[in-house]
Amino acid sequence: MDNKEWFKQAKFGMMIHWGLYSLLGGEYKGGKVRDYAEWIQSYFQIPVREYEALAEAFNPIYFDAEEYAKTARDCGMKYIVLTSKHHDGFAMYRSECDKFNVYDATPFHRDVLEEFAFACKKYDLKLGIYYSQDLDWHHPHGGGYNSNHIYNSGTTWDNSWDFKGEKDYTVCFEEKILPQIREIMTGYGDLCLAWFDVPMTIEPYQSELIYNTVKELQPDCLVNSRLGNGKYDYVSLGDNEIPSKIDLPENKTVDYRDIGGFKPSPYNLYESACTLNDTWGFSYYDHNWKSAKTLSQNKAHLNSLGINYLLNVGPDPMGRIPADAKTLLESIR
Repeated sequence: MDNKEWFKQAKFGMMIHWGLYSLLGGEYKGGKVRDYAEWIQSYFQIPVREYEALAEAFNPIYFDAEEYAKTARDCGMKYIVLTSKHHDGFAMYRSECDKFNVYDATPFHRDVLEEFAFACKKYDLKLGIYYSQDLDWHHPHGGGYNSNHIYNSGTTWDNSWDFKGEKDYTVCFEEKILPQIREIMTGYGDLCLAWFDVPMTIEPYQSELIYNTVKELQPDCLVNSRLGNGKYDYVSLGDNEIPSKIDLPENKTVDYRDIGGFKPSPYNLYESACTLNDTWGFSYYDHNWKSAKTLSQNKAHLNSLGINYLLNVGPDPMGRIPADAKTLLESIR
């Protein structure tokens, strides 16, 4: 089946936000993040050297990729999207070009992305990856530095607390971003999609280079609209966005107030990534869970519009799906 047709029929998937930030769980030195727990390094401006030390404590002995894959399959999901690198710059796979990764920097010493690749294959799911292609708080030239006047879930888009002075995202792009994308696209089998995010600094030629690289190495891998600069295959709606309408068959009537101003997808492919509570990464105190009824209604409504429902799970520091999250997932009809 053509991957575009598969995407249209998939309807339901699992997103997983997991990384060093899960150890902190939204809390730092007596304070709590305002909203997204995975933004904690920026919110509290945690120095890179201190944040790196979290890797020494990252040993999620209860992590089992098969548990996630089996849960996703049993809930009717067709694909999983794992955060291979979030804004903190920490890779959840074994990266040769940057040792700040789950295999080399932690006592866990396992390639999480590789284990998901095997688990998804076993349970007949497709695997996609989230990759933060612009923001990288671990690299001196990570992006976002031109956008700090715009609201975000931390204090700055870039790491302005450690890395001061003039920055050049091109350095980060060439040293880390593009090489890691090449690693991911060549080392983990077939990937159904590449989920990029917050294109604040990336130039048009860089978006095009990433897009072409993905297509060169994984011709069937779909690229989402958050790569930036109009290079995409499918539209990622805004965070937790549940549009009231979208005319998919003809692409003539699109309510841009509902879908965040994105242009229509050239292939009528749409997806809304949503949380079970208020955060994406694990939070010790965010118990504002949506009801099973609300989640079921959201799924039915989005699917009726031809939009996939990508529902996020934030694993805890031990690698487990939080009990409340798993109960909710299993209650969706």
